[in-house]
Amino acid sequence: MTGPTRAEYCVIACAEAWRDDGEVLASPMGPIPSIGARLARLTFAPDLLLTDGEALLVRPDGTPEGWLPYREHLAWVTGGRRHVMMGASQIDRFGNQNISCIGDWERPGRQLLGMRGAPVNTLNNPTSYWIPRHSRRVFVERVDMVCGVGYDRAAGARYHRIPRVVSDLGVFDFATPDRSMRLASLHPGVTVEQVRQATGFELTVPEEVPATREPTGEELRLIRDVVDPAGARAREVAA
Repeated sequence: MTGPTRAEYCVIACAEAWRDDGEVLASPMGPIPSIGARLARLTFAPDLLLTDGEALLVRPDGTPEGWLPYREHLAWVTGGRRHVMMGASQIDRFGNQNISCIGDWERPGRQLLGMRGAPVNTLNNPTSYWIPRHSRRVFVERVDMVCGVGYDRAAGARYHRIPRVVSDLGVFDFATPDRSMRLASLHPGVTVEQVRQATGFELTVPEEVPATREPTGEELRLIRDVVDPAGARAREVAA
């Protein structure tokens, strides 16, 4: 078996977001977060609930195992029993996220997805982020519009929590006194300087930055043969 690729390290880093969550609804958005959630369910998070995005709870292979009508889904969303992993067109040092527009919202230079459910997600259940291309265009000093709410704006919201941000360069958290972003681990082959150069604000960087956890042999087998045999992960992160 060949060694893990960068994409597989990203899968592991996303899967770890749901470690110790217990029986919560995982809502991963994007190929690598979805592969990560399914891997977590098959290994260290057997109580995790997966959804088809509509009305069914599903097993990691996609077969139905339960029914989740919309009224019940809303109760989970607002009660802290869901953990979302969203994308971000922009994210700042306190975890404010933008997926709505680039530029002044009254006359934006570019229209994006819109706010959608980001404010509700971030105030009412844990929300992590996945960013497949780490750059200064995404990691910005100040987001052009706040969609997902960061630590400086949450005002003690009961279920607000940003467990981690995962990018193609590393893993980031907010374990700092002022709840600003910290470099938590580096993917193999990535340096601290690379991360700093690709980030548009000053990160907290510990004296010793660990490497992102390596997938076990069994996890690699599950990723390659069971969860993602078609290789969707490599189309999102090629390295």
